[in-house]
Amino acid sequence: MDYSNIFRLVNLAVGGLMILGGIGQFFPIGFQSVILGCYVIIFGAATLLLEFQIPPAVSRWAPFLFSFIGRGIFYIFVGSILLHKPAIWIVAGSIIGIVGVGYVVLEYIPQIEPPQNMRDAGGEWGAEQI
Repeated sequence: MDYSNIFRLVNLAVGGLMILGGIGQFFPIGFQSVILGCYVIIFGAATLLLEFQIPPAVSRWAPFLFSFIGRGIFYIFVGSILLHKPAIWIVAGSIIGIVGVGYVVLEYIPQIEPPQNMRDAGGEWGAEQI
């Protein structure tokens, strides 16, 4: 069974939550919150971009995004950044983190293949080499 569309929708939702969470990081305005907000917005935009186009630099410098476990740990990391604000951002961070845990679990279920846009790492990281 092909789960590509489901993975695409989940990744788009997570990217959107990252951008919204990044915007929420700006308030109250402070140096640290602005820096964290910018990083989370950039991570969300990159997640959205990977669903439509894969820049060659990403497969070279961030090949962990092309495996379930790599993307899962990335989502857990970004979700944990959002866990210290008002309840709405705690919910958003929790959703992102839970999706990350789900991706880590999917790495160990051989019946579920990653979608095509998560297999374009060029055989570098996460790919078996003989």
